[in-house]
Amino acid sequence: MSTMNAPVIIAVDGPAASGKGTLARKLAAHLDYAYLDTGSLYRAVGLQVFRAGGDPENEQDALKAAEKLPDIDLSDPELKSESTGGLASKVAAIPSVRACLLDFQRNFARNPPGAKAGAILDGRDIGTVVCPDATLKLFIIADVETRAKRRVLEQYGTGASDLEFQAILDDLIQRDSRDTNRASSPLKAAKNAHLLDTTNSDIEAVFEQALALFSNRMAKA
Repeated sequence: MSTMNAPVIIAVDGPAASGKGTLARKLAAHLDYAYLDTGSLYRAVGLQVFRAGGDPENEQDALKAAEKLPDIDLSDPELKSESTGGLASKVAAIPSVRACLLDFQRNFARNPPGAKAGAILDGRDIGTVVCPDATLKLFIIADVETRAKRRVLEQYGTGASDLEFQAILDDLIQRDSRDTNRASSPLKAAKNAHLLDTTNSDIEAVFEQALALFSNRMAKA
């Protein structure tokens, strides 16, 4: 960081259901850092557009919703639904929406709520666009079928049908394509990000890996 008293910033990026949110929350709790799920911002915007009867792929509709972000309830349980995730992916592909939410995210990182010593942000472009100067950058991956199985368990429990699994798998594939191929802030690992594959690892193992990377980075600071 450029100043001695600047907060520590950890960027955690990756595709949907890769485990980045679980890891980011666990790190934030362990380190007592502020945590922001940036995906919830896009989910809130997408849901706002839907509830207003607009089109999440229409720039005017999406930008109007993004400008209302300070008034949107980010604790709304509907934000976690699979359908809202699809809406989020659509509004996130609009450059003006991303620009509108960029200042919010950067301010959180540079001025962590509660006067915390650091901030952890998870998303898809934290290490590349939102916080390119982050102290530590992590990029979390897992194969798409593993991610679909995780999402099915979240949504339906162990009694999900093959059709429900296929629907979620297809949705994740579509979202991955939109996120990686969009012109503005595509999903990709920063050049200096550490890649963590969660396909065959449980959260504790990944957490220990991330914590070791953090300790090594801070030792060199």
